[in-house]
Amino acid sequence: MTSRGAGTALSRKNYRLSTEPEKSKVAGIVNSRLLNDYLHRVFSSADGNQPAAAYRKHLTFQNLQEHLDRLLAEENGSEDSQDQLTEGRLGPSTVVLDHTSGFEGLLLVDDDLLGVIGHSNFGSIRATTCVYKGKWVYEVLISSQGLMQIGWCTLNCRFNQEEGVGDTPDSYAYDGNRVRKWNVTTTNYGKSWAAGDIVSCLIDLEEGTISFCLNGISLGTAFDNITRGAGMAYFPAISLSFKESVAFNFGSRPLRYPVEGYRPLQDPPVADLVKARKLLGFLKNVIHIGIDVTEGKLVEKDASTWQLQGEPTVLITLAHIFNYFSPLMCKVYLVEDVLMTFLLSILERGGAVEAHPLIQQLLDLMWLLMEEYEVHECLKQLLMSLLRAYRFSPIIPDLGLQIHYLRLTIAVLKHEKSRKYLLSNVLFDVLRSVVFFYIKSPLRVEEAGLQELIPTTWWPNRFTKEGKESKEVKEESAEERLRRRAYERGCQRLKKRIEVVEGLQVQILKLLLNNKDRGGGEASRYIFLNKFRKFLQENASNRGNLTVLCPPEYMVCFLHRLIAALRFFWDGHKTKAPAALSSEEAYVPPQLFYNGKVDYFDLQRLGGLLSHLKKTLKDDLAAKANVLIDPAELQAVTMDDLDEDEESATSAAQSQRPSATLAIGGALARPGWLSSPTLGRANRFLSTAAVSLMNPRRPLGTLEKVKVRTLSVEQRTEEDIEGSHGNEGLLLGRPPEEPDQPITENSLLEVLDGIVMMYNLSVHQQLGKMVGVSDDVNEYAMALKDTEEKISRCPKRRRDIHEELLKSQKVFSEKLNHLSRRLAWINVTIYSKEKMQDIYWLLRVCIRTIEHGDRTGSLFAFMPEFYLSVAMNSYSALKNYFSPVNSMEELPGYEETLMRLAAILAKHFADSRIVGTDIRDSLMQALASYVCYPHSLRAVERIPEEQRISMMKNLLAPYEQRPWAQTNWILVRLWRGCGFGYRYTRLPHLLKTKPEDASLPSLQKPCPSTLLQRHMADLLRSDRDLAPSFLNSVLNQLNWAFSEFIGMIQEIQQAAERLERNFVDSRQLKVCATCFDLSVSLLRVLEMTVTLAPEIFLDWNRPSSELLLRRLAQLLNQVLNRVTAERNLFDRVVNLRLPGLESVDHYPILVAVTGILVRLLVDTDAQGAERATAVLLADPCFQLRSIQYLLGHAEPAAMAAAAPATEKRHFSLSTYTEYISAEELSKVDKMLSHLSEESKQAAATTLPTSEEDLCPICYAHPISAIFRPCSHKSCKACINQHLMNNKDCFFCKATITGVDDFTKPPSS
Repeated sequence: MTSRGAGTALSRKNYRLSTEPEKSKVAGIVNSRLLNDYLHRVFSSADGNQPAAAYRKHLTFQNLQEHLDRLLAEENGSEDSQDQLTEGRLGPSTVVLDHTSGFEGLLLVDDDLLGVIGHSNFGSIRATTCVYKGKWVYEVLISSQGLMQIGWCTLNCRFNQEEGVGDTPDSYAYDGNRVRKWNVTTTNYGKSWAAGDIVSCLIDLEEGTISFCLNGISLGTAFDNITRGAGMAYFPAISLSFKESVAFNFGSRPLRYPVEGYRPLQDPPVADLVKARKLLGFLKNVIHIGIDVTEGKLVEKDASTWQLQGEPTVLITLAHIFNYFSPLMCKVYLVEDVLMTFLLSILERGGAVEAHPLIQQLLDLMWLLMEEYEVHECLKQLLMSLLRAYRFSPIIPDLGLQIHYLRLTIAVLKHEKSRKYLLSNVLFDVLRSVVFFYIKSPLRVEEAGLQELIPTTWWPNRFTKEGKESKEVKEESAEERLRRRAYERGCQRLKKRIEVVEGLQVQILKLLLNNKDRGGGEASRYIFLNKFRKFLQENASNRGNLTVLCPPEYMVCFLHRLIAALRFFWDGHKTKAPAALSSEEAYVPPQLFYNGKVDYFDLQRLGGLLSHLKKTLKDDLAAKANVLIDPAELQAVTMDDLDEDEESATSAAQSQRPSATLAIGGALARPGWLSSPTLGRANRFLSTAAVSLMNPRRPLGTLEKVKVRTLSVEQRTEEDIEGSHGNEGLLLGRPPEEPDQPITENSLLEVLDGIVMMYNLSVHQQLGKMVGVSDDVNEYAMALKDTEEKISRCPKRRRDIHEELLKSQKVFSEKLNHLSRRLAWINVTIYSKEKMQDIYWLLRVCIRTIEHGDRTGSLFAFMPEFYLSVAMNSYSALKNYFSPVNSMEELPGYEETLMRLAAILAKHFADSRIVGTDIRDSLMQALASYVCYPHSLRAVERIPEEQRISMMKNLLAPYEQRPWAQTNWILVRLWRGCGFGYRYTRLPHLLKTKPEDASLPSLQKPCPSTLLQRHMADLLRSDRDLAPSFLNSVLNQLNWAFSEFIGMIQEIQQAAERLERNFVDSRQLKVCATCFDLSVSLLRVLEMTVTLAPEIFLDWNRPSSELLLRRLAQLLNQVLNRVTAERNLFDRVVNLRLPGLESVDHYPILVAVTGILVRLLVDTDAQGAERATAVLLADPCFQLRSIQYLLGHAEPAAMAAAAPATEKRHFSLSTYTEYISAEELSKVDKMLSHLSEESKQAAATTLPTSEEDLCPICYAHPISAIFRPCSHKSCKACINQHLMNNKDCFFCKATITGVDDFTKPPSS
């Protein structure tokens, strides 16, 4: 943007001030009398009184400099009194933190030595200056609200990792985290602080008192009668725990809340301040006074419409002013106190920012009349001051302070040259500009004025047994309805005010994303893109380095504002190019993931590491996308490890120098998010351990190296991104499957990609965290309701109990009033309907991106994993985090989106192109959760039939060599509600206990899928190889899980029986319960298979069905015998009721076994029942007693033994009438009768078998098979089981080629 003043014939060099005679020629534009009047009006003395025209000196540009010097020298005698001001203070005049010797523990200190982060258990640091007389104050800007003790200490105080400021006799501290004051002992004091608050620390050494203020409000005297006298001087000091951070203001900037009578520790620059204010007055005069050359007189002008129209007289006057003003504007104190205040006053008249062009004119002047380095420093300090003011302004009802500072930020960024300089050098490099997009949540609702905005509070008070808000519409009382509506109106008022701030924040981003301001270099958007990518890299690559990470609460707000700005530009492009997609159809094209134009740092791809993919898929890239990989690049990739070794060796050599202060600027090269609130590189690492190593005996260990790669994006131009003349820019390498249709501007695609990455980095985690406030409201509401019920039941004679209950009721009500107002704020800023639509839009973007990527075949492997993660997590957030306030069902296209996500989960959970175990597990868990809820299960049923069958086939793949527990759980959920006694949500014996989280997928009501069950049955019937491999793996896993469970409960029982007191490891209990749950779920899958496709076990024309039936019978008998034996191990452990083993009980495992037996023996044809009965009775482990146990028929011997003891209830399925139907019970009766009869007949007809006719392997069954070619014999069960794993004969090791039936010849 060209400066307005540049239209004059004068170049900048002409403004150099001199006393050369030719300068007077310039003044010839107006006559000397008019010029004299003008200059006298502009440069009037401080008192404003001008001498009469006859007595005043004639002013021209030749003597103006001398006149200015004289004016500025007036009243500057105050410097002489400066020495008296320092009485009562010792130390350097510039007060900073003492980073050389005044600290304890590990600390990170900012470059300006005013910000500090705790890096150890409890680090302490003091300032360089102390006070011994007078009244003094300093301010602390709280950046994180954790454990800190702030106050004063003497030089003699000795701190360590456990004791800090306030823990020793001559140190005094305030702790807003625990709301206490500390001086060896501690008592309650003050209010709780929050991030964004300012604490003022005051000491009065005349009266001997110390007090504190929070955001300018006095908290009262904390300590009186403090130790004074000879040798007693107090330093500002702080102790803070790990990750906590603050910034100090000792007076280097104007105090935010000055206190009358108290002086800051660092004196303000009085002389410069006076000079700057005078010069600002002269500048205002220039703006207000105009010269009417035609009339030959001076006129008053409206300041708001002032423009620099190339008048040489005005220009040279301004040049004289800026000659003095420019150097002053490089000082932070003067920028904040003089310039920022003046600019804010311009905007105070209200109206849109565009209605105040004066700020643009002033910025033009600055760029025209100041040296470049002066403008740069001035703008940097101005933005810093604005950011600090915005972040540390208290929340007031109309958010007026935040709005005020954001409006000025917008006005500054509207100036093109200033915006580009700030974007290139300040916003993401020096400042944490993301703070501008954050709206802090008030911790103290009273001060934020929420009581006035939301006078009536309300909270839901209808709950189910499990503590969730009831979905059933119950009648609402008239009073409750009025309260709710009043509360909702209050929330709407709050929402309107917050939307004003959000609108301003989006305006800032629209300025930064402007791509039309190409005057004087690159457009703003392309500078922003490079900085934004680097910001993402820092947050992706430094997950463990908290000082560099952007706090997640800032990320959430930044994400929403960025989505709003992005969609504005996206839809704006659509109006200009109708063929392009609208933002509703937005997605990221797959070529971005492999063409190397966008840097994804070291983030994992679906197919593994990028270097590996480039090697293995280089042919596919060449054939499909016409992208050729440079062989030198592949070689460089393989050499990466060598380079790392060389780098570490170099860094080790550089770091082996002793130092009391270790500078790790290389490792922490970015602004430390937790430290100074606006600035700065936290590049001083303070360690008391390092101080003792002034002369180290051995070299210092190398610091952990943070590998920061040089980003290729730094060198990119607009043409590289947008493309031109046949160059596709970011869209290089379009695969044939991708439609040849314009999407939008390429730069917007990269912003969209960055937004998805941001959500993955920390936004989802923060959305989950903030739900805690809603949970607190529910807990307190339940407690209040419970207390009110107790009050109504309390006998009148028990007045003492009644009074205690009333006190509790009051406490709960007050807490709920506070929390409901706070929740209103959180619901507006985080969980509003608009925010929900943003997350939903992001979900749809991810779904479309995955669908487009999937079509590219093998190139899908290049997609970063976070796209799948965001698709799953954003759906989870919409379902679980937004639901109390807004319903997901109301979102447009909700059903279709659900189905498309279901298709992605169903297809990719077993996709061979995805290699990462974590992302595969996440997909499997997401699918498992999906089938637990009716609406999402129906979405799975709506996906194309081919995909449904493919999903079921993947679920039925053999369980070996893969994580099978999740897929088994999915099959169980598809069956739950159909099995024998399997219609429960929670187990019968757990109904009286409260679940930890009633929204867990496992606690949802049964919702079986008959459609998917049918697909499963068809697959098992039609694929003769699939059924035996699947069922054998299920039986193997059941054998393992149940054996492990029995082994563990034996150890638990032994531990419980020992006389000495001992504790069973909670992890062992958890593993034990897991093995039990796995056994039950595997039994349910077997029940499902037997029910859906019984012929797999009972049709003996199938080659493996008899073996499967025998294996099944063997396992069922084992389970029954272990669980049903009287006073057995299982009984004893269940009766212990150990925490962690709550799910272990007779019911779940016995009903699962019963379901299988009933299906085999009762619900089948006569031939099937006969075969199943024969196999079950032939198993040597079969005991009729186990079947009788199911109906409570105990053994007579056991009954006799138990008679004298207390009456013990026996397990019986008939007692669970709510869970087991009468029809199901009658089937169990029928089965018991059938087995009783059959076992009697079998016992009567069984002829004694000679030992030589028994199978020589198991000695349980008669010989029934003969092997080819060796003619050795065994029973069918043994040889079939053996042949599953081995083809060699038991006896001679010959390879078995076949097995024939064997019947003993009658003659023998």
